[in-house]
Amino acid sequence: MGETIRLDKFLVDMGKGSRSQVKEAGKKGRVQVNGQVEKTLKRKIDPDADQVALDGEKVLYRKWEYFLLNKPKGVVSATEDKRYGTVVDLLGEDGRRDVFPVGRLDRDTEGLLLLTNDGELAHRLLSPKKHVDKRYYARISGRLPKDAALTMAQGMTLEDGTKVLPGRLEIVGQGENAGNMEETAAEVFLTIQEGKFHQVKRMFQVLGCQVEYLKRVSFGTLTLDEGLSPGQYRRLTEEEVEALRENSVKQREERI
Repeated sequence: MGETIRLDKFLVDMGKGSRSQVKEAGKKGRVQVNGQVEKTLKRKIDPDADQVALDGEKVLYRKWEYFLLNKPKGVVSATEDKRYGTVVDLLGEDGRRDVFPVGRLDRDTEGLLLLTNDGELAHRLLSPKKHVDKRYYARISGRLPKDAALTMAQGMTLEDGTKVLPGRLEIVGQGENAGNMEETAAEVFLTIQEGKFHQVKRMFQVLGCQVEYLKRVSFGTLTLDEGLSPGQYRRLTEEEVEALRENSVKQREERI
């Protein structure tokens, strides 16, 4: 026999309603276990062996959930918020109470965000000691110094005195006066291994620039799907989950 779990908790974890809603469903005979109506939801079941159904529809059991979301602007990286919609809200019926975002993207930042209920993996992915890459595409305004890439590669001290690990800056596009100190716009990719508050924006502020648009395009071994529109998501494949686990365990000997 495998690991057991209370029937009401199982249904709540699988996103079938709040504890009170699930309890009410049980009272009304809407819950079945192995084909039989079950009104006592305090009983324990084996999710790997017992078949649970709600209103005749089988409830599939997933102990761990992993979602890749293309976060749109306007939503917050949280499980709940009184003012704004959250990234968990975007999961709709696939959402469950124990799923949370791994790290955060600012409300006006778009791009790749991992959501899971695997706390151990999330902790490893977010640990600066693991040197997990986070790559961003940004459009910036201001005069980008010629030694900007070197400055970031050496590590920086933000305006409030916070020190950040080295980053890798790639300049992929500039305006008509490319290379000129009067240049007022640039397209760049920046790879960092931390996630301090507004870190990318604050790093460019040190260089006298301002981030006008920011999008995370990769996180560890994950790359944002071009086919996912803002607000859309998909489950990770088993191969992607395994690659993430390996990436989060292995400490890189050299920093970027």
